[in-house]
Amino acid sequence: MQAPEIELKFPVNDPKSLQNLLPTLGFNLVTARTFEQNTLYDTPARELRQRREILRIRQYGHLCTVTHKRLSNQEPVDTTRYKIRIETETIVAEGAALAEIFHQIGYDPVFVYEKYRTEWSFALEAAGTAHLVIDETPIGNYAELEGPTDWIDRTLALLGVGHAVCLTDSYGKLFLDWKQRTGSSAENLTFAEIGAPVLAQG
Repeated sequence: MQAPEIELKFPVNDPKSLQNLLPTLGFNLVTARTFEQNTLYDTPARELRQRREILRIRQYGHLCTVTHKRLSNQEPVDTTRYKIRIETETIVAEGAALAEIFHQIGYDPVFVYEKYRTEWSFALEAAGTAHLVIDETPIGNYAELEGPTDWIDRTLALLGVGHAVCLTDSYGKLFLDWKQRTGSSAENLTFAEIGAPVLAQG
């Protein structure tokens, strides 16, 4: 049985300052800042979206993965405070070939979103590993915590982040909200379409 993925996002004003703080809190750098492109696939009738599922091909540096996410049948925690999904993911050798397979069975690209992601890990006392990632997107910077709810709450407190500013929204939802606020005609959350600068991290 697959364990649910439990996570939260929160906005980050200064990614560099956050990164400087993380080692002092016991985090270990897993992957340095790397460009990531995500493509979501669906049928013309948006059947997956109607079921609140996603089918995604992600290119993260040289690593390509395919992911399916769905709602959990039994929610183990408060879904108003945390984002909970059942995730199935695997590494694939070639994203283009997989995209062609998706096309042949009726799934085509419906949304692309890009970011620069830095990954950190945290060893849990009981067992396993929790994660924090910093995402620099064309519409703002966000951190995402993934792990047990008690660890998420402790980490938020250590970072001085209140639950009131945390988000359970996907990047697709954040993009749609941004479009409504700005009146942008962009169809994808990409640096090229939005015209956002790409800031180098020193």
